[in-house]
Amino acid sequence: MTHLTRRSILSLAALGAATATLAACSGGAATGGAAAAAYTAPAKDISATLTYAIWDAAQKPAMQKIVDLFNVQYPNIKVNIDVTPSKGSAYWTKIQTLASSDSLPDVFWMNGPKIKLYAENNQLLPLDGLAEAKAVDTSNYPKALVDLYTVGGKLYGVPKDFDTIALFYNKALLREAGVTEPTAAWTWDDLKTSGDKISKFYAGKGVYGFSGDLTGGQTSYYNTILGAGGSIISADGKKSGFDEAGSIAGLQFWRDIIDSGVSPNMQQLTDTLATDMFTSRKLALLMDASYIVGPTHAALGDDMGVVALPKGPTSNQGVIHGLANVIPANAKNPDAARAFVAFLGTKVAAEVQAETATVIPAFNDTQQAWVDAVPGAGLQVFLDAARTASPYPISKNTGAWNSLEGQLLPQAFAGTKPAADIAKDLATKMNEALSQEA
Repeated sequence: MTHLTRRSILSLAALGAATATLAACSGGAATGGAAAAAYTAPAKDISATLTYAIWDAAQKPAMQKIVDLFNVQYPNIKVNIDVTPSKGSAYWTKIQTLASSDSLPDVFWMNGPKIKLYAENNQLLPLDGLAEAKAVDTSNYPKALVDLYTVGGKLYGVPKDFDTIALFYNKALLREAGVTEPTAAWTWDDLKTSGDKISKFYAGKGVYGFSGDLTGGQTSYYNTILGAGGSIISADGKKSGFDEAGSIAGLQFWRDIIDSGVSPNMQQLTDTLATDMFTSRKLALLMDASYIVGPTHAALGDDMGVVALPKGPTSNQGVIHGLANVIPANAKNPDAARAFVAFLGTKVAAEVQAETATVIPAFNDTQQAWVDAVPGAGLQVFLDAARTASPYPISKNTGAWNSLEGQLLPQAFAGTKPAADIAKDLATKMNEALSQEA
């Protein structure tokens, strides 16, 4: 998936109006979703037609190959892949509209910020029966992903792929500036010192030492918050963590690098994504996600390097996000849909995804083909990061407080107001939004 595509799906993940809309129609769609039904694999001659909704056209060939392999087992289950481009809010607008009319696709892609919204409004079929029947073994996926798609003790999504965060670097820019390539031993101080040296070396040429995308937390401030020992939201999803000391330190990190000139300023980062600066060779170091590896390597070739996140005051922990395959609560043919989702969660399906090198498959020990797709780039760090990563922070209506982040945090990064004041204001307003989710 391209960088903008995945990021736009997250940033538009949960619009506030969606909660009311789904809640209004949840009564009619709850049938079949109230309990996790036992699962027995259907007979091989079962006949059905399923619609599989996805948002990335680049992945359709791989998904079709998986469907073809599935049809070896179930030749009479026809699966039609329906692609809705994710630019803007097209995919989720369509899904929300279909949910309102009780006509969701038979199987569709789900992301972390949306899972509670749909699960708690009885729009999704619990899939615990697949796990209990060993048709899906949750131990085959990173625990953080399984936890992300478990709501109220029930599993609602089978992990499909994941993305983690690392530090990208341009070998040529560092070499020209006389800066040693980063290592896994780097700390925030090492990053700041090297970034400062790079920015000063290229002064007047529009090249900067380091940045991340400050328009969203996944590839920037969520990671520094965790690295400083803070949190974004409590484990129960009821309280903001933005006013914690570690969280404030994680936000202040970005204010400091902008003030020092290591990073482009907030206006520049608003006008041009940090990732685009990096691929244009205007940025030497970049904090970003595994999903940009393909387009970034295409732009930089062997000049692209990747290393683990620099360690903050407490750790170099980052966030993990990934997609899952889900089934609507009122599925027209739940047996066929569950058989298909079970197959989508197999090692065979994961290996097909790995071969495309577009995403990291969620199934453990199938990701080597993705790593090998760009030899010498150090992509193993993304797999290593999954072992300790924190799940992408969510609540029932994630979009409500994501919007608050977008409104308030730019003031801290731009220096309009102190980061500590903005963080406390954000926590207060976020807590108000969370209190309305019950």
